[in-house]
Amino acid sequence: MDTDERFRLVTRNCEEIVTEEELRSLLKKKEHPSVYLGTAITGRPHVAYFLWVLKLADFLKAGFKVKLLLADLHGALDNTPWEILEKRFNYYNAVIPLMFKAVGADIKNFEIIRGLDFQKDADYFYDVLRVSTYASVHDCKKAGSEVVKMDDNPKLSGLIYPIMQMLDEEYLGVDVQYGGTDQRKIFMFAREYHPKIGNKRRVEVMTPIIPGLIGKKMSASDESSKIDLLDSETDVKEKLKKAFCPEGEVEENGVLAFTRYILFTIKEDSGEKFTIKRPEKWGGNLTYADYSSLEKDFIEKKLHPQDLKMAIADEINKLLEPIRQGMKGKEDIIREAYPNP
Repeated sequence: MDTDERFRLVTRNCEEIVTEEELRSLLKKKEHPSVYLGTAITGRPHVAYFLWVLKLADFLKAGFKVKLLLADLHGALDNTPWEILEKRFNYYNAVIPLMFKAVGADIKNFEIIRGLDFQKDADYFYDVLRVSTYASVHDCKKAGSEVVKMDDNPKLSGLIYPIMQMLDEEYLGVDVQYGGTDQRKIFMFAREYHPKIGNKRRVEVMTPIIPGLIGKKMSASDESSKIDLLDSETDVKEKLKKAFCPEGEVEENGVLAFTRYILFTIKEDSGEKFTIKRPEKWGGNLTYADYSSLEKDFIEKKLHPQDLKMAIADEINKLLEPIRQGMKGKEDIIREAYPNP
């Protein structure tokens, strides 16, 4: 695979790359660079996580070594009770590989790393203290503002969070960090402060945040905004029926965002088209080879929201079935991690 194709894979569906020039240079210099994504083990993973699963699959196809940081200590810094951290880790560690399996990703060069396994080391903590002598309270609060739950009088833990995320790049030995656009301030914090302690800047790759089913960011803490990975077929259909998807409107439309960034990425990779089944009296089935054609029909009101939602429900249920099957017999892990569903 040449550099241009690797670059295309890494950058598809991305909102921003800091910087594209650095990414191109990295791809030319290294056949197997490394990338990591960190996810704090807080709320239950939901279908929006497929966006970053698919992007990590792109990195794998482009020859990267991919590291997924299950950031348990970051979860604690963001108000996950300490006594439940290991149980949350066990759940994420069980369910996330099933998501990669569901999209058919080759995970030969993929590894899961637990934050506790290296973030308690003396050198790591020493560097936390070093950065804290350069970074102001204002900069740390600003960096974590879109990621960490903060109020007017934030806990010290929320200010430590971006320092640790910055240092994860160094201690995981990666060339690239990937995350959603909500991570941007932390990424820029990292690029500013790494040189102050003698480290190199990393390339930062960002994909958009998918709106939830109620027209805002899909949130693990808001049941009405998201579809859980273990929701039943019936639950998926009921949630999609109620989803925010006004006729002809694209903005804040989580159903269309899922269609664009997740469904059509899967269809593109498998060489399939997306068929929406409709009765003949309503014009019969619609088939789309690309998202732009579907969006055009939706805006022009040739595609009704309810028809789209029911087709998406079917696709999500196909995607979730191997995860449901893979988690059978692991009910204790689920119940211990999330005792109050």
